[in-house]
Amino acid sequence: MRLLIKIMSVGFLCLFFASEASAAEELTREQILDKRMDYYIKYSTDTLPWYYLAAVDQYERNIQEVRKDLPERDGVVAVQFTDDFWVGPLNPLGDDTNLTTITYFEGQGRDGNNDGIADRQNDEDVMFTLVQYLSPQVHSEKDFEKALKRYYDKDLTVKQILTNAKIYKTYEVLNLDKRAFVLAISHNYSYRSTWGDKRGWGGRRMHEGTDLFAYSGVPVKSATYGIVETKGWNDYGGWRIGIRDVNNTYHYYAHLSGFAKGIEEGKIVEPGTVIGYVGSSGYGKKGTAGKFAPHLHYGMYKYNGRTEWAYDPFPLLQKWEREEKTRYKLNPAAR
Repeated sequence: MRLLIKIMSVGFLCLFFASEASAAEELTREQILDKRMDYYIKYSTDTLPWYYLAAVDQYERNIQEVRKDLPERDGVVAVQFTDDFWVGPLNPLGDDTNLTTITYFEGQGRDGNNDGIADRQNDEDVMFTLVQYLSPQVHSEKDFEKALKRYYDKDLTVKQILTNAKIYKTYEVLNLDKRAFVLAISHNYSYRSTWGDKRGWGGRRMHEGTDLFAYSGVPVKSATYGIVETKGWNDYGGWRIGIRDVNNTYHYYAHLSGFAKGIEEGKIVEPGTVIGYVGSSGYGKKGTAGKFAPHLHYGMYKYNGRTEWAYDPFPLLQKWEREEKTRYKLNPAAR
């Protein structure tokens, strides 16, 4: 009996210390971002600045989060390579880590931490391989764009990665998590979930977004850090703006009465930047307005590396509204 109790006690202590060690190894988000940035800076070059590497890595992270066919890589860095790329297309060993055979079969996997093997599970090896692949091809931003097109062979993927790079370069940080509610909360407005409602103008279709009703002229704000990708007229959405962020998300603001001064395609904005004003434009040729009550149509579209699809923004709008009201309650002057 005493022996059994002793064994159980030892087992409990082992489990306890194992869980303690595991907890100690868990990093906070800020620690992960700091470590990630350390990798980007360490492996950057004059022609491959850190924000190029960050842009590719963030794109890979984004598609892993929304694609069931892509496992999320277990590491600080998200970049993944195919078997053919890493070990060589004719290599019979798909998990080969031997540099000699990888080189023989014209694989691209490389050893970044000088341990003598090329391990796809090692962040340093992955970052070194990425840089070794891109460096000979990239001597300018245009070269970077061409290299991305050769590797990914998708225009929207290239656009997304270039967007990421420009935003990271502008703000010089990785933590771009801040969000803002899309209307100025000091004004009267109302909204409910309108996702999936029927729409008839221009043919039967499903409503892809949330309608936020407010008086004409109420300021409309960017929800996120991003680049103005689209600005102008659309027969359905009227005067509208599209903003792409670093999370492979395209934010669509429609039925505006006008645009804020200085908002142009290519401009980088941040959460809370006024981009336009509530209106009732759309459902007709350029300049059509007044066919419905003034409101903002807000939509969100996620790019998964293959297609771009709409999803319901209503839960996020509620979350951002609560957060913004809390901020303004703590700091009324910010209203």
